[in-house]
Amino acid sequence: MRSLPYPPPRLIFWETTAGCNLSCIHCRRITVADQLIPQDLTTQEALHLIDQIAAFARPIFILSGGEPLFRPDIFDIARHATDAGLIVALATNGTLIDAEIARRIREAGIRRVSVSFDGPDAPTHDTFRGPGAYERAITGIRYLREVGIPYQINTTVARHNVHLMPETLQMALDLGAAALHLFLLVPVGCGVEIADEQQISAEEYERVLHWLYDMEIETAGRIELKATCAPHYFRIVRQRQAEERRRGIVRERPASHHRQVHAGSDGKRGHPGGPSAMHAMTKGCLAGTGVCFVSHRGEVFPCGYLPLKAGDIRQQPFQEIWERSPLFAQLRDPEQLTGKCGLCEFKKICGGCRARAYGMTMEYLGEEPFCTYVPRQGRAASAPAEEKSLR
Repeated sequence: MRSLPYPPPRLIFWETTAGCNLSCIHCRRITVADQLIPQDLTTQEALHLIDQIAAFARPIFILSGGEPLFRPDIFDIARHATDAGLIVALATNGTLIDAEIARRIREAGIRRVSVSFDGPDAPTHDTFRGPGAYERAITGIRYLREVGIPYQINTTVARHNVHLMPETLQMALDLGAAALHLFLLVPVGCGVEIADEQQISAEEYERVLHWLYDMEIETAGRIELKATCAPHYFRIVRQRQAEERRRGIVRERPASHHRQVHAGSDGKRGHPGGPSAMHAMTKGCLAGTGVCFVSHRGEVFPCGYLPLKAGDIRQQPFQEIWERSPLFAQLRDPEQLTGKCGLCEFKKICGGCRARAYGMTMEYLGEEPFCTYVPRQGRAASAPAEEKSLR
């Protein structure tokens, strides 16, 4: 019996260009040009990619970079994707947005803009992105608000700002952001160079994710909160909910806590076009399962932080890469996970960050290096040895 094709992707990130007007010290790219470069996909190649995607999928299509606003054709490309039925979002540092750019973003049909902040104030943010970056990004957000474009705040959590999470949340609320997405640092690209200095401990990750769970409930209806590159948050949600049920605690939970649809479970997905589309809770690591990343050269990766190539759209149709890549097939099989992740009872809803595993151990199917949880199977295996040592 012939198996059904793997379900189409939910999110596709396209690195529109390697060019950027900033040189952030924690960028996932090792080198960033201060202009467009010849290797970037041409306008026609970009339009062809969109047509290939739209032929079998209706994902959220995120225009990222580098800085996507560097491309003079970015709004024509965005309009083409919108007209093709894709849900288009723009990921930017916000510093190039003025009144005219904001108007063109709206006219291109872009549904949401994410603006990156590394802290709730200029000194923290500008340390990573350069003098004046904070104020220019705030100004860009004001222009977006004037034309009615929803925006979200993206913040990479590291040592320099981990103590400022409440202030960062308050900043997002004060700015009227639709969402705050917390990214846990992945040691790839420039992140490798600052990992020793900026990587928080596994215990701190756990603490931040428990804080996020509490804040998600506290701010429900006011802002969407989401942990990115932190698949163990899905374990924490299950653990916290189980503990609340055990103790008879009744809390109003965000709708996202009830939408746990496993990518690839039955192939049936609604169109991700509603207000919750940018926030739908599926499973932990989506690399190669619900998400993929297309580089500015046309290479296809499981995500923007896992530098293992699944294919190249300049050599192979996108749908063929998505459905037939051996790398993607491995990532879609939780039984291939090794180490602690392979033993874990939460591996189908968490899976561990494949990029962090690869970045720190070179084993993309290995265990998540920044997870404190000990699986039940692991505890059972260690119990006899512990008992023996106590005799």
